[in-house]
Amino acid sequence: MARIAGVDLPRNKRGVISLTYIYGIGNSAAVRILEKAGIDENVKVDDWTDDNIREISGIITNDFTVEGELRSEIQLNIKRLMDIGCYRGVRHRKGLPLRGQRTQTNARTRKGKRKTVANKKKATK
Repeated sequence: MARIAGVDLPRNKRGVISLTYIYGIGNSAAVRILEKAGIDENVKVDDWTDDNIREISGIITNDFTVEGELRSEIQLNIKRLMDIGCYRGVRHRKGLPLRGQRTQTNARTRKGKRKTVANKKKATK
């Protein structure tokens, strides 16, 4: 079992795909890491040697911010936006989309489940 940056990589998948299980490493970064380590991207994790795993782990720790460190950095950036009260920070605080998407319809993921408001009844004579 290959364990890199605190994540158990799936053994039966190709190296490129397995590396994307690490938070902060996408497809292109995974390709670059394997290229730098000199490992073919089609080789499965099961076939990596201990030296390969050590080399990949070294590259990731030196060149990338991943997992917990990256998550905390992102949270601090969001907190900073909210503290200075900029537009994006206010949208974060209200739980609304940040990047100009429409909110009258859609935006359900960001706004959460619908909260139905009952109609006001008309007075009868």
